[in-house]
Amino acid sequence: MLHIQSLSKSYRLGAQEVPVLRGLSLEVKAGEMVVIMGPSGSGKTTLLNCVSGIDLPDGGTVAIQGRAVDYRSETARTQLRRQQIGMVFQFFNLIPTLTARENVALPFLISGKLDKAAAERVEALLAEVGMAHRAGHLPFQLSGGEMQLVSIARALAQRPALLLADEPTGNVNPHIGLSIMAILRAAARREGSGLLMVTHSPEHAAWADRICFLKDGRIAEILHQDGRREALAPIHAKLLALGI
Repeated sequence: MLHIQSLSKSYRLGAQEVPVLRGLSLEVKAGEMVVIMGPSGSGKTTLLNCVSGIDLPDGGTVAIQGRAVDYRSETARTQLRRQQIGMVFQFFNLIPTLTARENVALPFLISGKLDKAAAERVEALLAEVGMAHRAGHLPFQLSGGEMQLVSIARALAQRPALLLADEPTGNVNPHIGLSIMAILRAAARREGSGLLMVTHSPEHAAWADRICFLKDGRIAEILHQDGRREALAPIHAKLLALGI
């Protein structure tokens, strides 16, 4: 589903070039949940931004469903995000003037495909994330957790091949956080989407099939979890051993 090969990215800080990703390689299979953990500045968000085409890597390749991301074309990268990638951000990114229902329907509105089937898909997703009763509310009328649930429904709207989630539980209470993890993992497996998620939470990382520990722009260790949510001790041990 996702194939990353030798990805590199640096940023310029004054006269100095600071490497963030250093030849990183990773694969995510259909229906698989892979979590990225690492200290601040290790390249976690940069990795997601390069995969989605928001940032341009300096080297390496990214392929989704066997097709290489065309970093030369802004139009191609925009189409990639609209058609193949569902994105969940830490800070929700809902359109403030649209209701919850309209925010979920936004991908269909942009593509001009808001037909009866799409409208039914929107209602089904709102029900799945427990937000059907809040469908007519604007974002300012929702709690942080409710806004994140709406953003997840929006990310799932067009059955993306790849789900990217950047700290999706970072600004919600623990109860909503567990709901978000259950929804994301179930959706990935049901739809056959690859799920690549960044988190600092060992409890939420434990939902993953694999945990990749990022350090100094490289994958330092990979822990195979196979979705064993109770297996927190190995995660804490790896974080401690790597100084993360």
